[in-house]
Amino acid sequence: MDKKKVQDLLEEALAENQSLYLIDLSFLPGNKIQVVVDGDEGISLSECIRISRNIEHNLDREEEDFALEVTSPDIAEPLKVQRQYIKNLNRIITVKKNNQEIEGTLTEVNKDDIVLSWKAREPKAIGKGKVTVEKTETIPYKDIVEAKVKIIF
Repeated sequence: MDKKKVQDLLEEALAENQSLYLIDLSFLPGNKIQVVVDGDEGISLSECIRISRNIEHNLDREEEDFALEVTSPDIAEPLKVQRQYIKNLNRIITVKKNNQEIEGTLTEVNKDDIVLSWKAREPKAIGKGKVTVEKTETIPYKDIVEAKVKIIF
């Protein structure tokens, strides 16, 4: 399987619609090619079909048999690329970093990090009881082990 040719065909197909971006390209055993693509506003089935056809029609099945799957990302899968974070601004995400898990609203997406904010109940400085405080944390991408969007029904 000519991996470079598949990658070039994929990039060519994505270039036709600037709102689309690649999340993952995998070459699996048995000549199976798996492509996961998303878009800034989501991705339609017709776009997945267009990308699939662009790859499939430019590869020779007589030369080598293969299976091709072009999909959108599973909602339960972790975020992998920066554009996914941008797409999910102002949504609640759960971030695992080191031995800590933080859940908050994604308020900023920067070149090197993200910012989460959430409300927490903390003891009052003076007296009994608790008070609600607004907390924020800046998390560099390099510290993120896994980040998932919280699914709310």
